[in-house]
This record gives sequence, C-alpha cells and structure tokens, in this order.
Amino acid sequence: MKKILIVEDDRELKEGICYTLQKAGYLTESADSVQNAKTLFLKEGADVILLDVNLPDGEGFDFCKWVKERTPVPVLFLTARDLEEDALCGYEAGAEDYVTKPFSMKILLKKIDVLCRNGSRQEHRCFEDGFLRVDFDAARAWVGGKECVLTPTEFRMLRYFTENAGVLLTYSVLLEKLWDSTGAYVDKHTLAVNVNRLRKKIEDEEHRYILNVYGMGYQWAEA
Repeated sequence: MKKILIVEDDRELKEGICYTLQKAGYLTESADSVQNAKTLFLKEGADVILLDVNLPDGEGFDFCKWVKERTPVPVLFLTARDLEEDALCGYEAGAEDYVTKPFSMKILLKKIDVLCRNGSRQEHRCFEDGFLRVDFDAARAWVGGKECVLTPTEFRMLRYFTENAGVLLTYSVLLEKLWDSTGAYVDKHTLAVNVNRLRKKIEDEEHRYILNVYGMGYQWAEA
C-alpha cells in the first residue's frame, strides 16, 4: 500500500485530502510545517509527497530540494501560488508536478496514481554487506545492526562511494560531485575531515571501506 505524505498547514484541506486518499486505498501521513515534514519523512518515508509552498517556517521549494538531495521520491506541489515564476521554481526544485488551488480531487487522484506507478519503476537504492546497511531512499543507515546517524553530506559521500566501488575518485572529482552543486567552497582539507568523520561512523578494525590513494584521492574497497 502506497504512503502519501501531505505537507499542508490548512487543517481542513489537509484532513479532506487525507480522507479522500484513505478512501482510495492510500496510507497517509501529514505535517503542517517544513520541520515537522523533515522529521516525519526521515522517520516514516513516503512514496509520494503532496507539498504546499507557503508554510509557517519556510517555503515548500526548500523542502523539495532537501528531499531530492536524498531520494527520488516524487513531489507534487498543491498551492495557491499560481504565477508562472512560482511554477517554474517548483519544477526547478525538482518537483514532478505543480497544481494550483482550487483543484479537482479526481484529477489529483489520477496524478498521484501516475506518480506512484512511475516511482515504483525506480530502483530502490540500498547498500548492504552484512555489517553496513544503507537505505539511501529513506536516508537511514545501520552499522553492526545499530542505527547510525549520518549527516546529509555523509549520505551524499556514501552514496557516491558505493556507486563507484573500486574506482579511484580523485580529490577534484569528489569536490565537484559532492559540493559544487551546493554552491559552497570546500577544499581538500575539508574533504579529508568529512571522509575521516564518515570512517569513524561506519568502519571498525574488521571492516574498512574507504581507502586512501596517496596524493590522488579515495577509493571504496570492492567486496
């Protein structure tokens, strides 16, 4: 059964959407702020997110970007912001669709059905070797059977390393892939600090994953 996360601060509208989706056979979770939505998403996950733009503690655009940095979960904006530039901001943030209020509930259900079917075709991204388990879609990790808290940067690093196991990743490539998109300036020293922090969280004496290639970069050890 697909789970829909509704992020909307209008209580009556949120309850109406939840009721309609539940009647249609969906599980629903709801949040009324960006912070509550982040907490709920990290804890429960979702198959589709319905997202308002205007929220008490920020804009839905920022939450959409935050989600898309971690997972390919489809996002559909439901908002009264009907200007062309608002819709463009939504798509640029990574949303799959942008619907303005008022809207047809029948059309909304059809759009959700399409997003669920498209999302089910995407490969669920996980890494597991018996000691380290990472669910990149849910942004959760376990080390030796215990859940391990990782930062967004550490998740990005871990995903890029595991996707390129056995490949030498130079300093310049890692800096470009992991930080250029955020607009932050990062040097080799900061990269090394982040790599060492990640190592301390996921490695022990018997499990070594990230190898130093002296003077060149890093490499994820092949199994």
